Order: sequence, then C-alpha cells, then structure tokens
Amino acid sequence: MGSTRAGSRRDAEEAARSVEEMQRELERLTATSRSDPTAAVERAAGATAENVRRMSSELTRSLRRDGLLDEVPARKSAPAAPAKKGDFTGLADKVRTRVLGQDAFVGALVKAFRRPFVMGTPEDSAHVRSLMLLCGAEGTGRHYTLRCVAEEMAARGLLHSARIETMDLSLYPGPAQEKLFLQDLYAALQSKAEILAFDHYESCASAYLNMLAALAIDGTLALSSRYVLQRGILVDVGTALAPGAVGELEAGGKYFVFFSNKGPEALAERFGARFVDALSGDICRTQPFTPESLNAIAARELNALAQKVRAQCGLNLSMDSSVRDLLAAQYGKARGIEAIQEYADNAYRALVEYVLDHEEPIRAGTQVRLSTAEGRLAAAVGEGKTFDLFGLLPQQYRGDVAAVEAELDAIVGLDTVKTFVRDIAKNVQAQQRRKAQGLTAATVNMHMIFTGNPGTGKTTIARILAKYLKAIGALGGGQLVEVTRADLVGRYVGHTAPLTNQVIRSALGGVLFIDEAYSLYRGRDDSFGLEAIDTLVKGIEDHRDELVVILAGYTREMEQFLTANSGLESRFPNRIEFPDYTGEELWKITLSLADGKGYKLDTACEAPLKAYFDRKQGEDAAHNGNGRMARNVLERAILNQSKRLVADPSASLELLLPGDFDLDD
Repeated sequence: MGSTRAGSRRDAEEAARSVEEMQRELERLTATSRSDPTAAVERAAGATAENVRRMSSELTRSLRRDGLLDEVPARKSAPAAPAKKGDFTGLADKVRTRVLGQDAFVGALVKAFRRPFVMGTPEDSAHVRSLMLLCGAEGTGRHYTLRCVAEEMAARGLLHSARIETMDLSLYPGPAQEKLFLQDLYAALQSKAEILAFDHYESCASAYLNMLAALAIDGTLALSSRYVLQRGILVDVGTALAPGAVGELEAGGKYFVFFSNKGPEALAERFGARFVDALSGDICRTQPFTPESLNAIAARELNALAQKVRAQCGLNLSMDSSVRDLLAAQYGKARGIEAIQEYADNAYRALVEYVLDHEEPIRAGTQVRLSTAEGRLAAAVGEGKTFDLFGLLPQQYRGDVAAVEAELDAIVGLDTVKTFVRDIAKNVQAQQRRKAQGLTAATVNMHMIFTGNPGTGKTTIARILAKYLKAIGALGGGQLVEVTRADLVGRYVGHTAPLTNQVIRSALGGVLFIDEAYSLYRGRDDSFGLEAIDTLVKGIEDHRDELVVILAGYTREMEQFLTANSGLESRFPNRIEFPDYTGEELWKITLSLADGKGYKLDTACEAPLKAYFDRKQGEDAAHNGNGRMARNVLERAILNQSKRLVADPSASLELLLPGDFDLDD
C-alpha cells in the first residue's frame, strides 16, 4: 500500500513537470505569435493550450483520486491530533460573576464551547468546530455573555484570542449584495478570530442563508465562479485558470454562532431542518430578567462606580437603595443592560466634572452621598446642599438652531405647518432631556405625510425640517434626498429592491422626501411599484433611528396610496395638510423673491397683484402652482422691465412697475 502511494506521488510529480513544460511552451508560442501571427503558430499555440488543459484536468483527477489534492479526504486519512480537552473547571462560575441573572444560559453556552474539546474535534479542521444558536429577547445579554466567555477562554489558552468576528446579515437583503456578502464572508473566514457571529439572519436573502447552511453543515462552500484576491478584495475571474484562484470557502475550524430573538423553529424555517440538527443541541436561551436580577446588576455597577470614583477622584460614595432602584429602572428592551451601564458612566462623568470645577484639590476621602429626587440622580458633597448630579454634564452642541428658526420664520404663511415642525423639534428635545436625566425616553416617530397642491412649500419645509433636526441632534447628517418613482422603481425584475435600498442608504442620517409618492402604487398588478413600497417599509423599520421619511402628494391620491401596504399607514402617523396661498400671501412671496434677485416693487403694484392672485387661486389653485405662480409672474416682469430699460436707459434698474407685470391672462 505504501509503495503504491509513493508511486502515485512520483506520477503526480512527473505530470506536474510535464504541465510546467507545456505551460512554458505555450507562453513562448504566444509571444512568438504576437510578432509572427501566422496560422501555423496559432494552431501550435492552440494545440499546446489544449494539451495543458487536458493534462491539468488529468493531473487534477489523479491527485484527487490519490488523496493528494482533496484536502478533506487527506485530513480524514491522516487527521490532526485531537485538541487537548482544556481546563474548563470553574469557567462558567467565573463568567456568572460578570453576567448576572442568566445562570442557565451561561452554563449552556460554556457547554457548547466545551463540546469540541471533549469530542476531539481538531481546531485546524476544515469543518465548523462547533455550531450554536443564542436566542432570547433583545437586551437579555446574549452578546455580552458571548464576549465574557470568549475573554475567559482566551485567558485560559482555550482560544488564541478573545476576538469575535461579527457579520450583520441584514446588510445582504437581495441579489445585488452577492459579491459584498462573499467578500465579507471570505474576510471573516480568513480573519484570526476563532468565533464567527452572525446577527439578524431574519433580514438576509435566502440564497445567502443557503450558502451559510452548506458551509456550516459540510465545512465547505463551492462557489459558482472563481475569485482571486487583489488588495484584499475578491475579484471574479469566471472559469479562467489563475494562480491562487478561490473556488470554494472553508469553515476553517471556527465556531459559528447565530443570534436570534426567535427559537429553533424559526431557524429551521429559514435554514432547513439539517441545519438545526447540526446544532447538536447547542441552543442557548436567555430568560427575561427578574426585578431581583436587575437590582443585582445595578448594585454591581454602583459598586464598580464607587471603586472607580475613589481611585480616580478621591471621593467616597455612599447611597441608599433608591439609587440602586433608579439604576435598575434604566433597563430597556432595546438596549438592555447597556442602558444601565451608560447611566452609571454618566454618573461617573458628572462626578469628574464636579472635581474639575474646583481649582483647589478636593480632600481625599471626601464623602459624596447619592440619592434620588423626582426620578433624578442627586448628590450632596460633605455637609453641602443636594444638587442635580447630571446638571453638571456639559451640554452637547446642537448646531445653529437660531439660524434655522430664522429661516422658518421667513416662510410666508403656513402657520399651522410651522407650528407642527416646532412641536416635533420640542418633542425630540424633551425626550433628549429625559434621557439625559435618566428617565425613560419615548420613541418619537417623525415619519410624515405632506399633502397639498403643488407650490405650497412642501419641499421647502422638508429641507428646513432636515436642518432643524440636525441642529438639535436628532439626525446625524441633515441632508434632504428628494426622489420620485423613477428613482425607486427598477426597469427589470430584481432591480427595484437594490435601487430602493441604495436610495435609503443615501438618505441615512437625513430626510428622504418622496414627491408624488402615490405614483409608486398603480394597482395590484404593478409588481415593481409594490416591491418598492415593501422595500421602503422594511427600510423604515430597519433604520427607524437614522432616517425620517416624508411622503408628499395630493390628498385624495395619498389616501389611496396608503392601502398599498398594510404597514404603511401605521408608520406615518404625522399628516400635514398644506393649504393654498391667499392673494395676500402670494404678494408677500413675490416681494421676498424680488428682494432675493435684487429688485423692488413699486407700491402701485400691490393692489393689482393681490387681485390677480386671488382671481387665479379661485379659478384653479391646484394647477396654477401657488408659489410657483408668484415666481413665474415675477420672472415675466423682470423680462418686460429689461425691454423697458432699452427704451428708457435712465430708468431705475431695480424698480419694477405695474406695467412690467403681465396680468392679462
């Protein structure tokens, strides 16, 4: 058997040398053909190329048959030595000192990580070393516990490092993200992290989940194309022969950890039953925190706060149970334990500000008593008076709110609309203050619908609103992205969702303004439009803290549009009707537009212009354009004035007269 194996290796080496010689001949002939492009040389080059491909295929088959190329059979025939069992003694108990209220979850997670050590699964295997599901409600400590276990295992030498590589699968919702998905997956597999975590699989395209399932179950994922690595990026080379081409991905002996707030049933629905079976029972569930466990977590954070303040500031903290209860009350379903930790961190920053506000060093050991007052954290230093502790924190910069307010004031009319904008801003600011004081902050839904005729200021108000929300810190970017149906609906199957998602991403941190939004819905047979609406609704939900969406259009048509998707109406609770301008308001708009262009209107223009605007608005405000009508009238007057100036060079270049306005139509 050994001699046969050695003979196969010699045959393989000889075949490899033959291939190399043929490859050199091919390169020589190819170079010759460039200088002497004769048919004979081309035929010779083609024949050599065919021989190279044939020999390469035969060599590949030979090597795979003998187990010299196929890595998986080779490792099966000569497996690496089993990994040492490692010392897990007391590891779960150590983690439980950091993760409170989830004892069973910690035990299950440590058991899942211990499994390959007991089974003897080598860490350099091509397969997944262990597959597990971490499920439970948001904010119950799943991610934090995984970090704690990884850090403790790394400290004991059970992992090379505590690094966790995380892929957010919600970033790959459709076919347009395939190359991005493969690039990110390849980078994660090639990283030094031994733990790969996958979050939000519920929002990932099924095709990519199938790839992950194949990788997790089989250990390898055959790619439909071949890729080469160029500057860290995978480049598709099709079926071409290329040095170092990647045709498949390997799990590489890494731990695969999937997060979900749902159980194995939902996992089986997206990945299949075989995937759930591959979990080997390593389904780790968190439980909702009890009041007692939240109090214990809060007490731990306060103890850490007291030690940190004593070490850094020289202050001795004391407090009663009301402070612990206030800290425990910060727990939220969305941010979980992080809300408690952030509150304690804010308390530390406030105490640091107290020390910095005193030029003279504070005597070491000075007593600071923490208490609560009307749901807020208060402090008293020594025998001094009690004060609002968080009031010491520096105020965050909120931009030039006064400038935005002035711009809003300059808008003619629209008093109810401007009041609404200010109310939205006040609500946001109030919730920010509540959060700063440690109180529960309500979510502010700022998505809205603007209805009204053209030219009533919808886009202008949207632009000011974007700047306003940025100025007060509610939005990071403050840009206004204005789109219509053509920007959201694709031209062929599979084009719409990526197009809509691209628009959504461009608007993150700002306002997405969809004009004539009702044009997205042209009935139940408009599959492209419905896909855009569905994608929009999902994008609103996925980015609810990063984006404000405003739909604009006619009142009646917008009512019909809201029936296109069951989730539309509930996501747009704020509806603002923009009234048509009166003749008086259009006169003021005309004055403002003229001033911006460097012109003035003669006082004699007021009466005829007001009468004209009233008449036109009464006839058909929807088609006359409201503010656009005022702009058109002014531009015609400027054109007429230029004709008048040719005949009378001594006339004022700035003044517009009643005769300059064409009001006969």
